[in-house]
Amino acid sequence: MRYSALSIFLNGLRGNAGWKPAWREPKPKPRYDVVIVGGGGHGLATAYYLAREFGITDVAVLEQSYIGSGNVGRNTTIIRSNYLLPGNNPFYELSMKLWEGLEQDFNFNAMVSQRGVVNLYHSDAQRDAYVRRGNAMRLHGVDAELLDREAVRAMLPFLDFDNARFPIRGGLIQRRGGTVRHDAVAWGYARGADNRGVDIIQNCEVVGIRQEGGRVVGVDTTQGFIGCDRLGLAAAGNSSRVAAMAGLRLPIESHVLQAFVSEALKPFIDCVATFGAGHFYVSQSDKGGLVFGGDIDGYNSYARRGNLATVEHVAEAGKAMIPALSRVRVLRAWGGIMDMSMDGSPIIDRAHQDNLYINAGWCYGGFKATPASGFCFAHLIARGEPHDTTRHMRLDRFARGCLLDEKGQGAQPNLH
Repeated sequence: MRYSALSIFLNGLRGNAGWKPAWREPKPKPRYDVVIVGGGGHGLATAYYLAREFGITDVAVLEQSYIGSGNVGRNTTIIRSNYLLPGNNPFYELSMKLWEGLEQDFNFNAMVSQRGVVNLYHSDAQRDAYVRRGNAMRLHGVDAELLDREAVRAMLPFLDFDNARFPIRGGLIQRRGGTVRHDAVAWGYARGADNRGVDIIQNCEVVGIRQEGGRVVGVDTTQGFIGCDRLGLAAAGNSSRVAAMAGLRLPIESHVLQAFVSEALKPFIDCVATFGAGHFYVSQSDKGGLVFGGDIDGYNSYARRGNLATVEHVAEAGKAMIPALSRVRVLRAWGGIMDMSMDGSPIIDRAHQDNLYINAGWCYGGFKATPASGFCFAHLIARGEPHDTTRHMRLDRFARGCLLDEKGQGAQPNLH
């Protein structure tokens, strides 16, 4: 069924009894051409583009829980392409362009809202760094605009411009950035992939990867053995554990990233704003709640919950930026498991087994990268060679010393 205003009207006349499930609940087949481990945004997008762009429909997506239960539903919904380095900027701009046509592409309302992303700066040195980033963006055809103090005040008058420690001097804005409804992204890709013949297998945890003669032959799961000709790993925060089943040790660490939502407020902030003097970012949802987050918890963990020290840290940064937040109540919090790579950039590459493919190490950038990640990973699996925009994201860059270090932090995963 194609969703449209007409379909809503006609189903309303029938008491809305004619709607069909968005995707099937198939039993796994004994063998597939391609198996994707991970039913989050990246895994579902990969399956969707394999079927849509490359005509490969004998595909299974294996999800250990239910669709949307992982990181794709545990983030702050921000999309942007305001990156500096040539290895990152074209990739995230490809993702932004795919976001802009996504709802028409897979016929699902993902609530793409290009409300703008403003990065505040607080010193001359930070202004110069943002000028450099903005110039790099514009050289790659990405929109960027430097705002002075008064321009920021006109947009966000409730900020603490005269904070003794962190006075706001201006900001860098990407007006095409914004937010997307995260669970709708998962549902839309799942529905689109299913419509093209992909099997989405929920509650199917991978417990082992079988190899013969240096090639992967299939996966052992809680629903039995499933054979495959090609295996793609897109397991988000569990990438290192799944890769270890194939004898791989990835250069990543797993950390928890907490996010928060406040009580509903009247329209307060109509863009995404980030604090340049600390790690804090905030936007307002369509329900009125402020959605915000900050730094990862510094220790390694696979738990989807964080500690109170980070809650305090995020709250302090938020109140330094917006003093009025001290009177706002937080309703709930959640945590996602971040794959933090050694240089803060992702990995999309083939492993030493020639039919095993890796999509991992997304750090803070996983949700915003969903469309481009799926498209480029599908390209790698289908063609056997990397897409042009991911040529810098190879796994062997760590052995070659060609790191893609956007923040210049070095091999410190917990700082990226």
